[in-house]
Formats: sequence, C-alpha cells, structure tokens
Amino acid sequence: MTEHPDETAAGLARIEGFLMSQAALREAREEGEAFARTLTWLGPGEQDEISDRFAQRHLSLRREMLATTVARAAELKDEYAHRYGRLCRRATGLAVGVFALWTAVLILLCRP
Repeated sequence: MTEHPDETAAGLARIEGFLMSQAALREAREEGEAFARTLTWLGPGEQDEISDRFAQRHLSLRREMLATTVARAAELKDEYAHRYGRLCRRATGLAVGVFALWTAVLILLCRP
C-alpha cells in the first residue's frame, strides 16, 4: 500500500471543512428559527422569511470573521517570520563575534 500523506491530509482537511460548514449552516438555521419564533405576531410565512434572513446574515458575519481571522493569521505569520529571521541573524552575528574574540584571546595567550 502506497501512502500519500499530503493527499491524505488535504482530503481530511476538506472533510473537516465540509463538516464545519454544515455545522455552521445548521447553527445559523437554528438561531434564525429561534429568533423568528419570538416574533409571535408574525404569520408562519413571515417567520420563515425572517428566519432565512437571520440565518443568511449569521452566515455572512461568520464568513467576515473567518476572513478577518485568516488575514490576521497571515499578517502574524509574516511578522513572526521577519522577527525570526532577524533573531537568527543576531544570534549568528553574536556567535561569530564571540568566536572571533575567543580566537583573538587564544592567539594572544598562546604567543611565545
């Protein structure tokens, strides 16, 4: 049996995404229905319309929040990659400096 970890991970991510979207859709519908039921003066057709609009707005807000979160995650990834690069350069510079200093001390101490 040939393993394809990248394909497997991608497939699992797609399944997870599908399940999450279905859960979000179910939650939006349930919230919309619960909200519409509180409007007892509306008829059944009007309650259905309010429920659908509420669910659509709920999903729209979730999409906006997700897009904002994804954008912020990308910003943080770039920022931390930049900081990590700078830290590596500093550590390398410090190591080279310490090595050079240590070499100079050894040369001075080992002179006849």
